Amino acid sequence: MRIALGTDHAGYLYKKRIKEWLVGRGHEVTDFGTSSDEAVDYPVYVRPAAEAVVQGECERGIVLGGSGNGEAIVANKVRGVRCALCWSEDTARWGRQHNDANVLAIGQRTVPVELALRIVEIFLSTKFEGGRHVRRVGMIEGRD
Repeated sequence: MRIALGTDHAGYLYKKRIKEWLVGRGHEVTDFGTSSDEAVDYPVYVRPAAEAVVQGECERGIVLGGSGNGEAIVANKVRGVRCALCWSEDTARWGRQHNDANVLAIGQRTVPVELALRIVEIFLSTKFEGGRHVRRVGMIEGRD
């Protein structure tokens, strides 16, 4: 799978770990930065990652920061993105099953790295359930 990554300084260490994990499992990664833990403005790195998903350059996106909140907000401003802020295995699973989320946001300051990797694994492997959720996703997209 082609994955877009974008982070600010507060998510940089997890981005490095997640990127290694993804590449080690055969995923193709496009890294939109940042490339250090020096303070930066997260929209500069998150928006291009989200846009890559909508434009079809990547199948999914993962955005990271301290809490993941700002990153999720920026990603969700890109029309066609459904970014789920996840902090547990369940939130990752439900984000995919119920919302057909195509971008995942994680806060480096909110979960241990082992859980973050498990969240990524679940997010990438879980299928959208369809059914009653199709109508709701359509409503999110303005197709109601």
